[in-house]
Amino acid sequence: MPKLWNETIDAHRAAVREAILDTTAKLVAEGGLRSVTMSQIAEQTGIGRATLYKYFSDVEAVLLAWHERQVTAHLHQLAGIGDQGGTALERLQSVLNAYAGIARQRHGGELAALLHQGEQLTHAERHLHGMLQHLIAEAARAGDLRPDVPPAELAQYCLHALTAAAALTSQAAVARLVAVTLDGLRPTP
Repeated sequence: MPKLWNETIDAHRAAVREAILDTTAKLVAEGGLRSVTMSQIAEQTGIGRATLYKYFSDVEAVLLAWHERQVTAHLHQLAGIGDQGGTALERLQSVLNAYAGIARQRHGGELAALLHQGEQLTHAERHLHGMLQHLIAEAARAGDLRPDVPPAELAQYCLHALTAAAALTSQAAVARLVAVTLDGLRPTP
């Protein structure tokens, strides 16, 4: 087959896959996890059930693919923020603010139990930990953060502290949580 034809088919398949993921997320948001069926997904996406089954075996597989897409997008967002200009401390603060905002949007209940498991999430957590560790080490070398605790431990502290953002009800509360977390990283007088 000609290259252009293959590219067109690949683009179509990617568009159908994205539509399936978006539709499923919308259906879960509207009616809950247990209410979603493959028939609903196919109908709302505008494809046949047989076509849907060519992409995903069941609703859980669709949700896992949707979550993987979300996690990847969040990691790219955080990496972009961490690569922007400014001091390491400024970049760290921006990354922590963004991460806390993401943590605040997390899904709860049975959806979280389904999605927050497996190797993919572990890989994402390791990647994020490494990103924070690098920024913390750079800020510590500049004298902005405490040198007496290894950066890996401080990165773990940040990740765990900021999971509390999931229970916060305002952006102001999230900003305070980030400020308190950063205060724990500063050198002792």
